[in-house]
Amino acid sequence: MAHKADAWFDTGLDHIWRPYCQMKLADPPLPVVATQGTRIKLADGRELIDGIASWWTACHGYNHPYIAATVSEQLRVMPHVMFGDLVHEQALRLAARLCAIVPGGFERAFFSDSGSVSVEVAMKMAVQFWLNKGVGTRRKFLAFKGAYHGDTFATMAVCDPEEGMHSLFKGVLPQNIIADLPRDVETRGLFEALVARHADELAGIIVEPLVQGAGGMLFHEPAVLQHIRSLADKHDLLVIFDEIFTGFGRTGTMFATQAAEVTPDIICLSKALTGGTMPLAATLAQKHVFDAFWSDDPAHALMHGPTFMANALACAAANASLDLFESEPRLAQVAAIEAALTEGLAPCREFGHVSDVRVKGAIGVVELANPFDLDALKRRFVELGVFVRPFGRIIYLTPAFTIEQEELQQLSYAVVKTVSKME
Repeated sequence: MAHKADAWFDTGLDHIWRPYCQMKLADPPLPVVATQGTRIKLADGRELIDGIASWWTACHGYNHPYIAATVSEQLRVMPHVMFGDLVHEQALRLAARLCAIVPGGFERAFFSDSGSVSVEVAMKMAVQFWLNKGVGTRRKFLAFKGAYHGDTFATMAVCDPEEGMHSLFKGVLPQNIIADLPRDVETRGLFEALVARHADELAGIIVEPLVQGAGGMLFHEPAVLQHIRSLADKHDLLVIFDEIFTGFGRTGTMFATQAAEVTPDIICLSKALTGGTMPLAATLAQKHVFDAFWSDDPAHALMHGPTFMANALACAAANASLDLFESEPRLAQVAAIEAALTEGLAPCREFGHVSDVRVKGAIGVVELANPFDLDALKRRFVELGVFVRPFGRIIYLTPAFTIEQEELQQLSYAVVKTVSKME
């Protein structure tokens, strides 16, 4: 708990509505007073090694001096101007850089404040793409079981409807088409039939490439995405890649689309875009998508514009983060993390109550056969000096790419030790 001097904790806690928990039952949150590298410092003086990089965002670790200096200078010059009829250097530089480094020839970037909104924008683009072409029937999306794309209403409607966290809203959300990922001959046949049956009402297909993140850290092969792209081309459908989790090195390449060798029509980026420092997201579109909006008709414009769109501070942080990917060995560090997690989590395979252990890039997953007491598990990890936040039947590690080898070993040890005592 916080020290008595930390009145902000005791005073403020009764006024906060926390995410993703039943507050009446959940343990109190941990009061954090500072971060550094891969460590979180608590108000009582304890330090925890962060095993999940603040929901997968802090890829360079906390408080990287280069990002801090860049944002500080931008704050001195100009923290923000509205992006309606005004632009600034940081946003234009960032848009050009993203279009250059994301494979596939993307030409336009639309900035927003969060991953959920970037997906909303992508869905809006896809529907209006067809409306601008005079096709009013293509308003639905095909998404996949195990998917998670956000917490807003449109994004909830393309999450897994049964296993996902949004099943409560099932009767309220727009109805889309939800399929099994086409992993094998049987599911491919069912998928092909489903697409053929609904093609005339589909604006596009949305998928998380290579890893379905919050839906269960579920991995799939590049062949799955290649099949989706091929079928979309056959039926003239747009493909949206949600790379909010997988983008910026997490799966081993800068973007999952590189490993898949598949180019979507629209791609969504966020999470590690600013190195975990500022809220920012981007929705990138191919030229043929943007061309459907380039018109003499004002009604063909994309009518969307967050108040803090392309915030100068956030764009400065993102540019600094891209500089670090260019100047420091991030992908080599991810490869080293992959090797270390593969070795470090391997003992969990021997436990009868573990159904799977899987690693891809800087993602290590231990999946248990049955649900468990989440709060008890979180407490155990804190006792071992690490911050790990399991969900469902999943215990996972997604550390900062800059994590020290000893810290990574401590994370793996904590997972193995904790799981070993769960039988």
